Amino acid sequence: MGEQDVKRKTDDAVLREFTQHLLRDVRALEMMLREDMFETGTRRLGAEQELFMVDDRYDPAPIIDEVLELNTDERIVTELTRFNIEFNMDPLVYGGDCFREMEAATTELVAEVRNLVNAVGGEPVMTGILPTAHLSDFAMDYMTPRPRYYALNEALGRLRGGPGQYQIRGIDELFLKHDSIMLEGCNTSFQTHFQVTPEEFPRFYNIAQVVAAPVLAAATNSPILFGKRLWKETRIALFQQAVDTRSSNLYLREMSPRVHFGTKWVEESVTEIFKEDIARFRVLLTTELDEHPVDVLREGGVPKLQALQLHNGTVYRWNRACYGITDGKPHLRIENRVLPSGPTVVDEVANAAFWFGLVSAMAEMYDDVSTEMDFDDAHHNFTAAARHGLSSQFDWIDGRTLPAHELILETLIPQARKGLEISDIDPSDIDRYLGVIEDRVAARQTGADWQLESIQKMKGMGTRSERLTALTGAMVENQKTGEPVHTWDLATLDQSYVPNGMSKSRVEDYMSTDLYTVHENESIEFVACLMDWQRIRHVLIEDEQHRLVGLVSHRTLLRHLADRDGAPDGGVPVQEIMIQEPVSVEPDLPTVEAVKLMREHKIGALPVVREDQLVGIITESDFIEIAGNLLDNTLRFDSPDPASFDHSGESASEEAETDEDESDEPTDDSSDA
Repeated sequence: MGEQDVKRKTDDAVLREFTQHLLRDVRALEMMLREDMFETGTRRLGAEQELFMVDDRYDPAPIIDEVLELNTDERIVTELTRFNIEFNMDPLVYGGDCFREMEAATTELVAEVRNLVNAVGGEPVMTGILPTAHLSDFAMDYMTPRPRYYALNEALGRLRGGPGQYQIRGIDELFLKHDSIMLEGCNTSFQTHFQVTPEEFPRFYNIAQVVAAPVLAAATNSPILFGKRLWKETRIALFQQAVDTRSSNLYLREMSPRVHFGTKWVEESVTEIFKEDIARFRVLLTTELDEHPVDVLREGGVPKLQALQLHNGTVYRWNRACYGITDGKPHLRIENRVLPSGPTVVDEVANAAFWFGLVSAMAEMYDDVSTEMDFDDAHHNFTAAARHGLSSQFDWIDGRTLPAHELILETLIPQARKGLEISDIDPSDIDRYLGVIEDRVAARQTGADWQLESIQKMKGMGTRSERLTALTGAMVENQKTGEPVHTWDLATLDQSYVPNGMSKSRVEDYMSTDLYTVHENESIEFVACLMDWQRIRHVLIEDEQHRLVGLVSHRTLLRHLADRDGAPDGGVPVQEIMIQEPVSVEPDLPTVEAVKLMREHKIGALPVVREDQLVGIITESDFIEIAGNLLDNTLRFDSPDPASFDHSGESASEEAETDEDESDEPTDDSSDA
């Protein structure tokens, strides 16, 4: 969660003073390293679990305040948005049945969170990105009201100088702007911690960088954002862009985002990481500091290094160096932030065991892995894993380029087994957790693969909203069984049924976003051809900035053709017949309100506009399809033979041709507006 007692607004003098504290903390850390003050002889591991909370429609449920009112467990805490929640597990000694204990503790806390969330009408979900999340869910109204979050948002916005820009390309493409850090709340993870000694930190940290790619490839669980199929682990791209403060005008400079993999190997000490991050990244937050770390050392105490820890919490390396104190003794940890939340607890613990085993094995195999692999290859592998998962190609230590699944099955799982064995992990636990990884990779079904294949199987069935709801509903139910993701059946549209779901839905759940539009100077003949070719009854007119300027309906076009007395159009521009300033709606408008608008104005289509730009359309035929699907669902759940119903249907981007007269225009023949 991070330090919450922070300052949002600071003047230059306060920032300079805080920077001085940072420098003192680094000097104190160097003194502690020279004097061998850090704990050795004990390895510990730990974990943090982040989750989403959803309502009865599987949409984000902003209920964190209600949940925390019922909570008495100090390990359960807030996260950035009102629909995220996190818990922190107690550290465990690395060895024996530690992974079994981790699974039991995680399962127990997930159950505790589920009881709390269920009590206020919600359900927790473990997934890297929630498929049913909408952009409107990430408005500032949904930020958890904590000083740290407001301060971060203000500081990053000030440095960025404008809205954040997001561009992610996968099967689909996502391009958008957003004016806060709230999109960071799209991401949830299962973060693991590994305590190491100062002397071995460089070796272990560099190895953690090397193995990040194959571990991530086997663990991907975040392929869908706002209905777009993007990277297998879209969290990696999204998180980097959510807190990026770089300007696109500085493309010639070598600048690192605050969320990053790193720039080079660690050579001698953990201080290299802290010094680089202080040098590269401006102070975002300050707080009241009540210690002089060098004085604390001189008096025989252990400093908290508050300034260093606060700044370190605002730089998001995927493998982060951490300083901590346990029972009065300082220690160093490597925090692995790579792994997504879910799909189940056993999947998460298997991912962790794979990572710990690989790090342990390769630490025995290589005194200095930086002599075996170029840093750029490690970085490239990591990005490839995030994009393509098990379909990645890796440039590996031995100089070979190998498919990810082949490298994992033939080389890395055996290495991880050896690493866990030399760490005295219980043999049955090694078999259990590495068996989950082996079966998952062999089946080529990570959480991301399961989501994408489920969506593909449902292609052409129902609406996009129903497919995403079905996906999330199946995810929730499968998580309750605790069975690993490679054993899951693909989601089906049956699992999209939500009682009274339409009453809580929004326009963006059903609107078509694959639009055919024209400019107002296009010819009427072209509009007629467009309607015929694409089987649509409404064509939207937009300007060069994608702002809505008009609409032409099928009925409007027919009336024009009837009134022209057989004379050719001669290239008449569409602006002469278009309905100007048509009634439009925002994507987050409740669907029932959209229906009321269409009835009130007697119109057959509503353009959808966000921030003055055209983003979609919702039509009569969409609602006819929705009504049919709702009827099918009702009959399906009442019928003794659900398989007897045909669930197929057109996508929301198409308007069904019907012989019935549309009410595209008011009965008094005035414009749609």
